[in-house]
Amino acid sequence: DLALDLWWSWHPHARNVFRRLDYTLWRATAHNPVRMLRLLPPAELEAVARDPAFLDLYDRALRDLDPTRTSTKSWWSERVPAMPGRSIAYFSAEFAIHQSLPIYAGGLGVLAGDICKEASDLGLPLLGVGFMYPQGYFHQQVSADGWQQESYERLNWADAPVTPAVTPGGRPCVVTVPLGSRTVKVAVWRVRLGRTKLYLLDTGLEENAPWDRELTARLYGGDTETRVQQEIILGIGGVRALRAMGANPVVWHLNEGHAAFVVLQRMREMIEQGRSFEATLAEVRRTTGFTTHTPVPAGHDTFPFQLVDSHLAGCWGTLGSHREAFLSLGHYDNGSGPRFNMT
Repeated sequence: DLALDLWWSWHPHARNVFRRLDYTLWRATAHNPVRMLRLLPPAELEAVARDPAFLDLYDRALRDLDPTRTSTKSWWSERVPAMPGRSIAYFSAEFAIHQSLPIYAGGLGVLAGDICKEASDLGLPLLGVGFMYPQGYFHQQVSADGWQQESYERLNWADAPVTPAVTPGGRPCVVTVPLGSRTVKVAVWRVRLGRTKLYLLDTGLEENAPWDRELTARLYGGDTETRVQQEIILGIGGVRALRAMGANPVVWHLNEGHAAFVVLQRMREMIEQGRSFEATLAEVRRTTGFTTHTPVPAGHDTFPFQLVDSHLAGCWGTLGSHREAFLSLGHYDNGSGPRFNMT
């Protein structure tokens, strides 16, 4: 239970449980307790189960973890006691929590990971949404003549601190996302971070076409068309995943423009409930937070309008009559012609 909750990764006494268990194996597994427990000889577990000093360390870690998960005596519960059952959604293309879950490239992921950790410590009801990249980000090598060479390493699922997300009805969470004229199925994985839950989207299902299985294979991989499809999966699929999990966030925070299609899905939901486009737009603006982490042009995705329009073809629903008004929200021209800017 402790190994599958990455809360241990930023609490030293919880890390010490695994360091004390078998320090050599701890180092050999690159500090991955899930893999470590899989490799540990049963005799070693039996030995520490009779060690009072180890059991004291173990019990202390669990005593600290339990109230963190329930957040009954947290900063949040003391200051916002009137919001039981509500949550804050936090969308990001990457989350850096720990090296045993290599779904990050750099600073954007570190920011997202640290916010998840601090939210847990404060007791905020944060729900992170991102991608479960089985090939992660590339490992960099430099050739003898100084050129970067990228290599990808496939994640061993048995060693990852993830479990399938389960809906309130007890079924594995799988949602569908329209992409152009087809539909893609998206599985959802859960990562525990103390109080925080992180939901990771995965299109690597047998029911999907081979090229659709690759949409969530790598972080920042593929061409422009792959990227826009990824971002439709993240935004629209992420909202649908939270709905399937029974979540009703009061605030939706977008970490960079990668998740901007969250806005489209939320507007579609409200318009289908009978609200006007103007009222829907005002409500979404009021309840959306946004972080610009990389304030240079290369950090902001832009796409040809025709490409965005073709892949959003099945996503509009009753919002379709306001399609031009929605697309105009992303209109941007840096002098080389208009494009759809996710920011």
